[in-house]
Amino acid sequence: MTGMSQLDEQRDPLTIAENWQGEGRKVAIATVVETWGSAPRPAGSHLVIDREGNFQGSVSGGCVEGAVVGEAADVIDSGEPRMLEFGVADETAWRVGLSCGGRIRVYVERLG
Repeated sequence: MTGMSQLDEQRDPLTIAENWQGEGRKVAIATVVETWGSAPRPAGSHLVIDREGNFQGSVSGGCVEGAVVGEAADVIDSGEPRMLEFGVADETAWRVGLSCGGRIRVYVERLG
């Protein structure tokens, strides 16, 4: 890949997903597809998750990421993709990792 260092490539969730699949792991990928207000990660951000709950990358922070990892196990087992939406009121936003009442929509799908 032009312009991408070896270190960046090693940290890229899509490259990690490909490597994990090559090791025989069952893998899901979560992608931020939409954001409203203040969100910690932009649309297009990825989180790769394996069946054991290991993950790399980021789609948000705090409780949101934990919830996405939990949903990914169901997606891996069922093969059915899911659209998840997270949004919180301003007073609880900071605690769950969405500052200023932001909302995000995350698409989770099984790979392979």
